[in-house]
Amino acid sequence: MAGRQGEPPADPEERARAICLRLLTGTPRTRGQLAEALRKREIPEDVAESVLSRLEDVGLIDDAAFADAWVESRHHGRGLARRALARELRHKGVDSELIDHAVEQLDPEREERTARALVERKLRATKGLERDRRLRRLAGMLARKGYPEGLALRVVREALEAEGEDVEEYPLYGAD
Repeated sequence: MAGRQGEPPADPEERARAICLRLLTGTPRTRGQLAEALRKREIPEDVAESVLSRLEDVGLIDDAAFADAWVESRHHGRGLARRALARELRHKGVDSELIDHAVEQLDPEREERTARALVERKLRATKGLERDRRLRRLAGMLARKGYPEGLALRVVREALEAEGEDVEEYPLYGAD
C-alpha cells in the first residue's frame, strides 16, 4: 500500500508498477526501456520481471506493435532508412526478431522513393557549390539517415543529372 500522498509505495512490486504506469502514460515504451528504468530505480530483478510480464499480458507493453509504429513514424517523419531504424530500435531494447520483422515492412521501392524526396528537398540548398561537394553533401545526408552507399550515390547522381549537372565518375569522399 502506498504511503502518504507524494511518497513512493514501500512495496517493491507496487513501486515497479507505479514507475511503469507513469512512464507509459506519456508515450509508448519498450519492455527494455521499462526494464532499464526499473533497474536504475533499484527494483529487484525478479520483481521487475514479474511486473513487466504482467504489463505485457494485459497489453500495456507490446514491443512488436511499438517497432512497427516506430518504423512507420520515423520513416515517414524523418526519412530514416532501414539500417537507421534498426539501430534506433536496438537502442530501445527491442528484440532482433521483432526489429527484423518491423523493418521488412519498409519495402525497397518505398525506401528509394523517400531517398529521392529527401535529395529533392535538399538539392536547392547545394546550388552554386561545385558538383563534387554537392554529391558529397547529398550522399552524406542520406548516409546519416541509414541509406546504403550504393543507393545514396545512385539517387544523388540521378538527381544532379536531371538538374543538368554533368555527373561523371568521381570519388564520393574527400575534402569538403
